[in-house]
Amino acid sequence: MTVSLERGRGHVSAGHGRVGKHRKHPGGRGLAGGQHHHRTNLDKYHPGYFGKVGMRYFHKQQKYVLPESDWCQAPGPLRGSLRPRPVLTIGSHFWKPVINLDKLWTLVPAEKREEYLANKGDKVPVIDLLPFGYSKLLGKGRLPEVPIVVKARWVSKLAEKKITEAGGVVELVA
Repeated sequence: MTVSLERGRGHVSAGHGRVGKHRKHPGGRGLAGGQHHHRTNLDKYHPGYFGKVGMRYFHKQQKYVLPESDWCQAPGPLRGSLRPRPVLTIGSHFWKPVINLDKLWTLVPAEKREEYLANKGDKVPVIDLLPFGYSKLLGKGRLPEVPIVVKARWVSKLAEKKITEAGGVVELVA
């Protein structure tokens, strides 16, 4: 027990008074009073907690309906079937999962990876990020000095520079 609490021990109400007896909710429940009686705490430790930021985006479309020409290319059980139009989030601008360069070789199967790293010029791995669920390649980390072909929707400048320095190629796909 801390000294400040210990000082109250042995006294009748231990510093909490006879009527209220340290019960109920003296400051309000939870985060009550952030703009009123607890304002000093929020201003000091949580500046910018209240208020609006940025612009609102009306009619934000998170999903994308595949056009009829692409039905047969739909992944999984929808391939080649005549079902209602498949809805995918892939076509949305807001769908942009990223992967860094240092994780790129983990997408190549382990047996093939060792084969490519041993024979540094005979065969080149081609990694298409979209089937793995990534659309953007970022440049964090190092690449082995092995040429590689990467297909992605978006690629950062640093990632492209590192791949070309290793002798590889970047292909942008729609």
